[in-house]
Amino acid sequence: MKRKLVLSFVLGVTVFLLALFLYQRDDPPAAAYNNAKAALDLATVANAHRYADSTYAAAEVAIRAGQMEIARQNGRLALLRDYDKADVLILSGQTLAVRAREEAEARVHSLDSLSRDAYLRFDRELDLCREALDGNLTNFAAERHWAAAQLALNTGWRLINKGEYEEATKSIERGKVSLRQVMEAIAEVANNEKGKIATWRAWVRDTVAQSAQNGNHAVIVDKSAHKAYLLDGGKIVKTYRCDLGWNSAEQKYFQGDGATPEGKYRITAVKRSSKYYRALLLDYPNDTDKRRFAENKRRGLISRYARIGALIEIHGSGGRGEDWTDGCVALTNGEMDHLMKRVGVGTPVTIVRRSDDWP
Repeated sequence: MKRKLVLSFVLGVTVFLLALFLYQRDDPPAAAYNNAKAALDLATVANAHRYADSTYAAAEVAIRAGQMEIARQNGRLALLRDYDKADVLILSGQTLAVRAREEAEARVHSLDSLSRDAYLRFDRELDLCREALDGNLTNFAAERHWAAAQLALNTGWRLINKGEYEEATKSIERGKVSLRQVMEAIAEVANNEKGKIATWRAWVRDTVAQSAQNGNHAVIVDKSAHKAYLLDGGKIVKTYRCDLGWNSAEQKYFQGDGATPEGKYRITAVKRSSKYYRALLLDYPNDTDKRRFAENKRRGLISRYARIGALIEIHGSGGRGEDWTDGCVALTNGEMDHLMKRVGVGTPVTIVRRSDDWP
């Protein structure tokens, strides 16, 4: 009888313990972990590691801690496993991952909007600057800075579309520096002109007066107007459109600077055949040009290795509507024919950057 009771007791305890074990056993939160990892992956795609870094890092820490807690519980006796802490950590990590994604998306939207606004403002500024450049003689220094600003603008646009907003902003800021340099170059030329306009007016008056007194032909080139005027007896009898040197906003200082010289010259040779159809050679450099060149070298304004240059002409192949020569004045071939029938060796040619005093 006792033996039966003992067996019954042992069996009962065993059944109880087995039931207790089955009741308390908890499965690892695999689904929750996978959901959390998926949320973190979405946050990564949204660049949360860049634009919501602290929240993203907290999500990573929580999910990793949950993973480690699962591993720790798996290493315990089944009866003793408890995944509650892992559940809390993983759920917290998932919540943080979702928040990081939302923060990143909001930040990206804000940066995208701000970057595009900055791009559009800079684009408008650059267009206005282009209008100012187009309304003046070709200023090589200003054009160089404008090209740098345009490159920075284009680079900024590409970076915006790639989502590289910080680099896009830096590129646009570099462009703004170049744009300021454009305006400084324009202002420098304008200030230079203020001090010389009286001289240019005087050159024009002298040329007109000499033509009127001698009853002969003369040519005046107004660089800012891109026009060459043929005078006869002190009166303008023909106006030609002309192209100039690619750095036409400047006085010519040395060979290769692309500037059309400003001064009072004479035709020294008539070329019936030329690389550019026909040509009238001018006596550049004259004594004034040589003195200026020597003084600029002495002051260190130009390289001691620079040469003054020569072969400044009025020639054909013009009519392109842009400044492209190495410093010469270019007319269309038809206008060159017209001019060469009326001028010759010794004809005065005066070149000014601008003047507002005409006969």
